Amino acid sequence: MYFTDRGIEELASRRGQEEVSFDWLAEQLRDFVDLNPEFETAVERLATWLARDDDDDE
Repeated sequence: MYFTDRGIEELASRRGQEEVSFDWLAEQLRDFVDLNPEFETAVERLATWLARDDDDDE
């Protein structure tokens, strides 16, 4: 198990029943990077991956 798995599991257990918009998610990611600029590259890669995830369905 990766260390990040614990955070993902906590997210799912605490907020798994909520529905959020991509606008909300984008704002949360921006806020996170503002507070933690050392994670800018990782957040950018995650956002790009999420944005392009459906490209494989074609």
